[in-house]
Amino acid sequence: MRILITNDDGINAPGLVVLKRIAQQLAGADGDVWTVAPSTEQSGTSHCVSFVRPFMITEIGAQTFAVDGTPADCVLAGLYEIMQEQPPDLILSGVNRGNNSGENALYSGTVGAVMEASLQGKTGIALSQYLGPANVHIANPFEAADAYGVEAVRAILTINNQKIDHYPPFYNVNFPPCPANSVAGIRAAKQGARRLDGRFKTMEASSPSNRKFLWLKSGPQDVPAQPQSDITLNLENFVSITPMRADLTDQESMVTLESQLHGRHD
Repeated sequence: MRILITNDDGINAPGLVVLKRIAQQLAGADGDVWTVAPSTEQSGTSHCVSFVRPFMITEIGAQTFAVDGTPADCVLAGLYEIMQEQPPDLILSGVNRGNNSGENALYSGTVGAVMEASLQGKTGIALSQYLGPANVHIANPFEAADAYGVEAVRAILTINNQKIDHYPPFYNVNFPPCPANSVAGIRAAKQGARRLDGRFKTMEASSPSNRKFLWLKSGPQDVPAQPQSDITLNLENFVSITPMRADLTDQESMVTLESQLHGRHD
């Protein structure tokens, strides 16, 4: 198996080292792992692409490239430049430092990379490590991802079918905020939503020259959400797997809207 790996934390992020270990196990002795990752941190860039500017590609090692762009740019660079002669069978993104459960997935460059993989007809899987008091200070905060990453990806590959329709699925995997020996299992999960006080907000700061700046600040990440959602299952020490797709149509509202419009034109 040929695998392309990327992330949004940058080419030097420790989670990318963990992802490479996972990818090498999946690829096997006859496989191939290529790294194409941002040269600097791109957290929060979602599915952004560098549409109005070119970006530089630098080979920094064997099958390892840094891209002066976003995670989605990295996927495109991998597919259409670096690996164009022999494209990858699988694209993995992560392992992100911090969770991409709930609405965090909508901001995530980690998830944005595999959305682009899906749009390009490739199987894409994002992997993120939830952090909390039980794992943030241990020797390897990515221990749960290290231990369960291969199993989670293999579970997805057994059921994945990228030829379903025009918007094939991509997958969002979140590892719980606990050491590996406390992981309760792997579960399929719907995307959750945190309470409003758990969403991003701005926080004012002033420079030494008394100029006003705003930082973005996230809310608490340790409050459960809807039952069987990724957020709640992660906080119960489960690995969550959430199938997603780029079709943003709200089918429930679509039915209501069609009914209302049909009634108006009878």
